[in-house]
Amino acid sequence: MARLEDNVDTSFMQNRELSWMKFNERVLEEAMDKTVPLYERLKFISIFTSNLDEFYMIRVGSLTDLYLMGNHTIDNKTGMSPRLQRDKILENTIPLYKLRDRIYSEVESGLREFGICNLELGELNKTEKKYVDNYFRDNLLPVLSPQVIGIKHPFPHLQNKTLYIICDFVDEEKEFGLIPVSSFLPEFILMPGNNTRYVLTEKIILGYLDEILKMYQVNTAAIISVTRNADISKVDETFEVDDEYREKMKRVIKKRARLSPVRLEVQGHLSVSVLQFLLKKLEIRESQLFFSDAPLLMNYVYKIPIMLKNRLSYPYFEAGYPVSVNINENITSQCKKKDILLFYPYQKMDPFLHLLKESATDPEVISIQITIYRVSRNSRIIDYLCTAAENKKEVTVLIELKARFDEKNNIEWAEQLEESGCNVIYGFENFKVHAKICLITRKEKDDIVYITQVGTGNYNEKTANLYADLSLITANQEIGKDASKFFKNMSISNLNGNYNNLLVAPFSFKCHVMDHIDSEIEKAKNGNNARVIIKLNSLTDIDIIKKLSLASMAGVKITLIIRGICCLLPGIPGKTDNIRVISIVGRFLEHARIYCFGEGDETKLYIASADMMTRNTSRRVEIACPILDNDIKKDILQYLNIMISDNVKGRLLQPDGTYRKDHMNSDNLIESHQYFIDTLAEPNIPSTQIRRL
Repeated sequence: MARLEDNVDTSFMQNRELSWMKFNERVLEEAMDKTVPLYERLKFISIFTSNLDEFYMIRVGSLTDLYLMGNHTIDNKTGMSPRLQRDKILENTIPLYKLRDRIYSEVESGLREFGICNLELGELNKTEKKYVDNYFRDNLLPVLSPQVIGIKHPFPHLQNKTLYIICDFVDEEKEFGLIPVSSFLPEFILMPGNNTRYVLTEKIILGYLDEILKMYQVNTAAIISVTRNADISKVDETFEVDDEYREKMKRVIKKRARLSPVRLEVQGHLSVSVLQFLLKKLEIRESQLFFSDAPLLMNYVYKIPIMLKNRLSYPYFEAGYPVSVNINENITSQCKKKDILLFYPYQKMDPFLHLLKESATDPEVISIQITIYRVSRNSRIIDYLCTAAENKKEVTVLIELKARFDEKNNIEWAEQLEESGCNVIYGFENFKVHAKICLITRKEKDDIVYITQVGTGNYNEKTANLYADLSLITANQEIGKDASKFFKNMSISNLNGNYNNLLVAPFSFKCHVMDHIDSEIEKAKNGNNARVIIKLNSLTDIDIIKKLSLASMAGVKITLIIRGICCLLPGIPGKTDNIRVISIVGRFLEHARIYCFGEGDETKLYIASADMMTRNTSRRVEIACPILDNDIKKDILQYLNIMISDNVKGRLLQPDGTYRKDHMNSDNLIESHQYFIDTLAEPNIPSTQIRRL
C-alpha cells in the first residue's frame, strides 16, 4: 500500500474530488439566490446536473478503474485511496440530490406564476389531454421499441446517460418492461395556447405504459438513467503502426459507449425486485443508486420558449469593442500600431475574426498557423482557415483529437480542413495540446512580420458569449518569433523547445512560475513588498501548493481567484495565513488564467491557457504569454482588482474547506460581472435594462 511521504506536510491541503463537489454546490447555490432571475436559476440547476454527470463519467469512472485494477496509488494531498475517494464522493452526493430536488421544486413553483409550467399528465386540461393523446399515437408510439427482459430475455446494453422507462408486472415476478426514450424524440411537447405549458417526453411515455404494454398489468414504473465511465484515456487500443491516428480515435470513441456503469439514477418509484435486478445486471452497489425528483436530463431547459419581457432572464447586453479598436479600420494595421486585448464576453470576438478574414485574402500573408481544441458548430474560424488555404496561403492547423467529448467534432473538422488544402497535424500520444495560439506570418517587402494571438480560452464563438476569457493580439516580433518556433517544434514533435518570452508546458511553464514565486519570496525576506495574484479554474499541483505555502510563510501577500477546485486551504496558521482564496460563480463562467508577480513597474503579468493542475503542467502543451504593453497590463490589473473586490458573487474559502460570501460593506456592493457589463459593453443600451451596482 502506497503512503504519503513522511516529509510532506499536507495540513493545508484538501482532496481534489471533494473540492470539486464543493464547487458544484456553489453552482447550485446560484439557483437558490433569489436575486437571480427565475429562468436563470433553472439554468443553474441544469448546469449543476450536467457538471455532476461529467464528474461521474470522468472522475468517478477513473477512480473506479484504479481500484478495480488493484492500483493503490493514494491522493498525494490527503492520503486517500482511490476506493476511499470514490466512496466519499458517493456519500457526499446524496445531500446534493436532496438539495437539488428542493431547489428545483421551488424554482418550478416560481415559474408557474409566469405561466411556465412543467406539467404532469394529471394536470392537463381537456384540450391538452386530447392533444397529448393524438401526439402520443401519431408521433411517439410508432417509434417506440418496448421490450421485455428477464431470465428468458437477454439484458440489453443501456446507453450512457440515455433515459429509459422500466417497470415490473403484477403477475410476472421475473420479467420487466423496458422502453428506451430515443434521443431522436423531442425533449418535451409544448401544449397549444399562449402560455408556456409543456410535458417532458419521458413523462408521456411513462403515463401511457398500459397502452404500450397491453399484454401486461404494470405494477411500478420509473424513469432511469445509467452513467458509464467515459474516461477513454485509459482504453487499451492496439493498432497497426501505419494506422492513422484519426482512425484510431474513431474506434476509441466507440468504446466509450460500452465502458462500465458507475451510477444508476431513478426518477419515480420502483419495486425492490426491479432495483435488485438492475443492480445485479449493471454490477454496481446500492451506494451507486440515486433517487431524484428532478428530471434526470435537463438540457431541455435551454429550449423552453421564454419571453424576455417577463424578466425571467438576465438583462440583455451587447458586447462591445475595445475603445482602442476602430470597427471601420483594418485590424491588421491597428494591431501593428498597438497591442489589442479582447475580454469576452463583454467584448466581441469580432476583431480577431476580422483579422483572420483579412489574412485569408491579404496578398502579404504567406501563412496562418493555429491550435484548435474546441470550436463552435458553425465556426467562422474554420471557414476563414479553409478560405486562406484555397487562396494558396500555407495553413497549418494543430487540432487536438482528444478534446474530451469533442473528439468526434474535431475529427470532422480535421477532415474538412484537409479537403480545403490545410496542413492538419495532431497532438501527441501522451500529451494533449491545450494551448490557444494563432500565428499569422506576413511578407512585407523584404521583411517577415509576425502577428500573434494568444488566448486563455478556445476559438469558440458560442462559448465566447458565456465564458470570461482574455485574448491578446500583438505584433511584438519577439513573441512572434517564439510562436514561429513553437509551431516548428510541434510539427516535429519536439516538446522541449526553448523560448525567450513564451512559457510553454510541459517543460518550461511550471518551473518559470515557481521561479517567479521564488523572486517574490526573496523580496519579502529582504523586507520589501511582495505580491502574487493568480487567477485559475483549478489548483491541484502539489509543487505549486507547497511553493505558495513557503511564499506565505516568507510574508508574500497572495491572492488566488479560483473558480473550481482548490486543494490549498488558506488561513492555516504558520502555513497559509498570508493567502486569500476567492471563488466567483455567477452569470458567466470565469475561465481566464492570469499570473501576476510583484507590484508597480516591476509587475510581471502573463495570460495563459493553463491551470495549475498536474495534467496541465506535466501532460499538456500549454502556453503563457507575457503582457508587455503597459496600458493592457493596467487593464488586466484593474480586472483582477474588481474580481478581488466582488462581494456579491465572490465567496471566500475558509480554513476548514467551506466557502462563505463576504458582504463586508452592504452600501458598496460590487458584482464583477455586472461591473464589466456596465463598463465594457456597448453603451447604447437603455439604462432601464441594466441593473446598476
